[in-house]
Amino acid sequence: MNIADLRQEYLRESLDEKDVARDPLDQFKRWFDEAVKAQMPIVNAMTLATVSAAGRPSTRIVLLKGVDHGGFVFYTSYKSRKGKELTANPAAALLFHWIELEREVRIEGRVEKVSAQESDDYFGSRPLGSRHAAIASPQSEIVRDRGALETRFADAAKQHGDNPRRPAQWGGYRVIPDAVEFWQGRANRLHDRVLYTRASRGWKIARLAP
Repeated sequence: MNIADLRQEYLRESLDEKDVARDPLDQFKRWFDEAVKAQMPIVNAMTLATVSAAGRPSTRIVLLKGVDHGGFVFYTSYKSRKGKELTANPAAALLFHWIELEREVRIEGRVEKVSAQESDDYFGSRPLGSRHAAIASPQSEIVRDRGALETRFADAAKQHGDNPRRPAQWGGYRVIPDAVEFWQGRANRLHDRVLYTRASRGWKIARLAP
């Protein structure tokens, strides 16, 4: 198989800058709702890109858990690699790729922690096993083997029971965008790209060449 020969034509939809919402979060919610209705698999999965203090980028998939207060919210360990990188450089990029709809959303912005109360509320809503795992896992650190990790999990479940408190090193982040791009695949690679950039009042909307 020649990887260079793998091709796909995009024919589903179009996107016109004159028809989009004036606020990118409203446009995102519009597209997100359409992705939910289309039963996209793991519709809230997004790529999160961070950069270390040394300027080295890294990416991973995380789950969107809210769009509120002008930003995109996810949760993780503050001591994980991404948490440490966000401490050193509180900026990030997000990417949603709904391949069946031939759509992408790219988001860039500054990052801040959500409030302790928001983190507590979300932590309490998680399945019990997920809460025990957040307590047990030294995320991004080297562990001896799977058995050691499972022992830590069993110990956490025994120690913290059915109502564990959120560990101090675990909580939420909010990415507050200053740029959001909506990408719609089109025929002949003449894709539609609509870019929102934050202005002194509201948002500036422009079309980008594909």
